[in-house]
Amino acid sequence: MAALDLSVVIVNYNSLDYVRRCLTSLDEGARGLAWEAVVVDNASREPGVEALPCAFPHVRVLRRTRNDGFAAGANAGIRAARADVVFLLNPDTRVMPDAAGTLLRYLRTHPDVGIVAPKLVNPDGSLQLSCRRFPTLWAGLFNRYSLLTRLLPGNRFSTAYLMTDWDHACARDVDWVSGAAMMLGKVALERVGGFDEGYFFAMEDVDLCRRVHDAGLRVVYLPTAVVEHRIGGSSSTVPARALIARHRGMWRYYRRYLRRGPPLDALVAAGIAARCVLHLGLLVALRARRRLPGRFRQGEGEQEQGA
Repeated sequence: MAALDLSVVIVNYNSLDYVRRCLTSLDEGARGLAWEAVVVDNASREPGVEALPCAFPHVRVLRRTRNDGFAAGANAGIRAARADVVFLLNPDTRVMPDAAGTLLRYLRTHPDVGIVAPKLVNPDGSLQLSCRRFPTLWAGLFNRYSLLTRLLPGNRFSTAYLMTDWDHACARDVDWVSGAAMMLGKVALERVGGFDEGYFFAMEDVDLCRRVHDAGLRVVYLPTAVVEHRIGGSSSTVPARALIARHRGMWRYYRRYLRRGPPLDALVAAGIAARCVLHLGLLVALRARRRLPGRFRQGEGEQEQGA
């Protein structure tokens, strides 16, 4: 077997149409590369995953008997990967022409880089904020989806965390990048131990980037490589479960990196729980609106990985 340049890893849960779309995009997105794709199926209920290799000869399917979360699925795919570089993609992404090659060339020529990530854009071509500074206690109040950020979009806490004070037009070192699309060397992954499987969904990308930094490696945002990402597309089948898992991930990250002692820990736990309940309530309200003709807008309630 010829040596592979790249292993693409896609973790799927009931998102087969998106997976097919993503794989099709790799014909141009990974043009000129010897690549394979490992599709990790996290115990999906929908049929048809086994037939993917018939339509896409580069694909291997790894079936899991239970859904242990995104991090566990990603680690399983990385272990099965035959190349020494892994391109981790969400099912709801489309790789723009030569994006994979652009990322791979950068990673190969910068041995001090552990993770390199493309610019993410929405389906309409607009910029998606996919790299941020590490979360702080303030970030919990001023993250992308918080009420305070919506009411005060230009406040200094949101601006700092979301990096909206930067046009995202040039390559730069960043704290963390979205797990929706990131390229990693397997050697770097072995140094940090892969994704923490204690995260079911969300925050595992932030945690991984933090450990990559701690290992003395860089995390780089490279906007000359472009990937389209439909936020929430691959998690929309289980939105309530994803919301709960997201907030559990926030608590896990806080306990590992930000905890300050019992009084504040209790306050943070209560705040995360209250935020989760609020978002679940909003989800119920949005579902009710969706049943009313003309009231639901595509994309409402959708979220991305990280925080």
